[in-house]
Amino acid sequence: MAFTLQIGETAPDFQLPGVDGKTYSLADFADAKLLVVVFTCNHCPFVVGSEDRMIELHSDYADKGVAMVGINANETDNHPTDDFDHMVARAREKGFPWPYLRDESQDVARAYGALRTPHYFVFDAERTLRYTGRMDDNPREPGKETTRELRDALDALLTHEAPPVAATNPIGCNVKWKGQDEHWMPPEACDLA
Repeated sequence: MAFTLQIGETAPDFQLPGVDGKTYSLADFADAKLLVVVFTCNHCPFVVGSEDRMIELHSDYADKGVAMVGINANETDNHPTDDFDHMVARAREKGFPWPYLRDESQDVARAYGALRTPHYFVFDAERTLRYTGRMDDNPREPGKETTRELRDALDALLTHEAPPVAATNPIGCNVKWKGQDEHWMPPEACDLA
């Protein structure tokens, strides 16, 4: 069995606290034609370099029926800036327009098979996975990207077409798993890194 969720599989449900004081599950996004779940964090330079593009993407697609949710599952013993209080501050500072959720147990990240931050999963109206991977080919340096796989996937799915590319390797920092060293990834995931 592959570590990360495969195209055609169903979105695992979750019950996670958001920085806005609410608890969220898949049902909270039931009206969305498409749902983008992104595993993210506060400190990773690949996330920081992508945040403005993520906000722009949300702005461009929200009126088209695309919902987005960010989930931070990084352990906080060695990465204290990823704790909930820092998430609240980061969301406020950047003005995140999507729910930003904390996966303290890391169970949701394991269920989805989040590999890196950021790692995007796009689900259709039936919450079937239709795209997974990166936003583009240069998440760290805004303006230097030359591809737009996430937008291409959304554009295709909104017109009931298959994404031109269904899976890419996410580019970013490893998810920081509890009890594992900085470079640990499940053996099954190493081929995707």
